[in-house]
Amino acid sequence: MSEDVHKRAERLIATSNVEGISAPDREWLNEHLESCGRCAQRAAALEQVVVTLRSVSIPPDPAVVEATRRRVRVRAAELHEQQVRLRALWMACAFSWGLGVLSAPLVWWALQWIGEHLALPTAVWTVAFLLWWTVPAAGAGGVLAWLRTRSPSGEYLRGLPR
Repeated sequence: MSEDVHKRAERLIATSNVEGISAPDREWLNEHLESCGRCAQRAAALEQVVVTLRSVSIPPDPAVVEATRRRVRVRAAELHEQQVRLRALWMACAFSWGLGVLSAPLVWWALQWIGEHLALPTAVWTVAFLLWWTVPAAGAGGVLAWLRTRSPSGEYLRGLPR
């Protein structure tokens, strides 16, 4: 047998114990191990090493365990705070949108009345109505974008989605 066949078998043996191999590779390896005593010995030795390593229990350092627990608690608190802030933000957005929808007819009527009394073209007060809808949202988006560029770490926007 060529040396390449044995190298392939060694690579597949190692891979099968770590991440698994495909069915065709597993079939090829099994056939090769039946016919090659040297590779079969290597596979058995590696399997024994893996079994032995899995049976060894290494107790973690209590300081590491406590530090990990503390970090997990801090992160959980941060995530909870972020959820609370996002919930408040969504409620404020929904409330604002609802008020905008309810006040739209009144704003339309007021702008139409102003336009008629000042003899403005219809396009002028219609554009004013559209700006009434878009400028606040664009302004808020611009402020959020500006704050994000000023602080890559997000200290100004802690709790808002990235």
